[in-house]
Amino acid sequence: MIKQAKVFIFAGFILLKCNLLWENTYTLYRDSVLDSNARIHVATFDAEESGDYNKENCNLAKNLFLKQEGVKTNFWCEKGMYKK
Repeated sequence: MIKQAKVFIFAGFILLKCNLLWENTYTLYRDSVLDSNARIHVATFDAEESGDYNKENCNLAKNLFLKQEGVKTNFWCEKGMYKK
């Protein structure tokens, strides 16, 4: 019984940690020259810092990509893990 309780508590901590990572994660996407509705994964920002830290780094990367000469695709950040 105690072993089952320890496993249950451990699983609860894992789920809590995953939820906190999800809330602090930002993902960078881009579209395509051929398909402006495309959602192509570029990067995921999931450092164990605050959500603001990951959001700021995602936006910094987005702006660096957009400032490259000849870039014709759009880049954007979304809160959360990668979604198709």
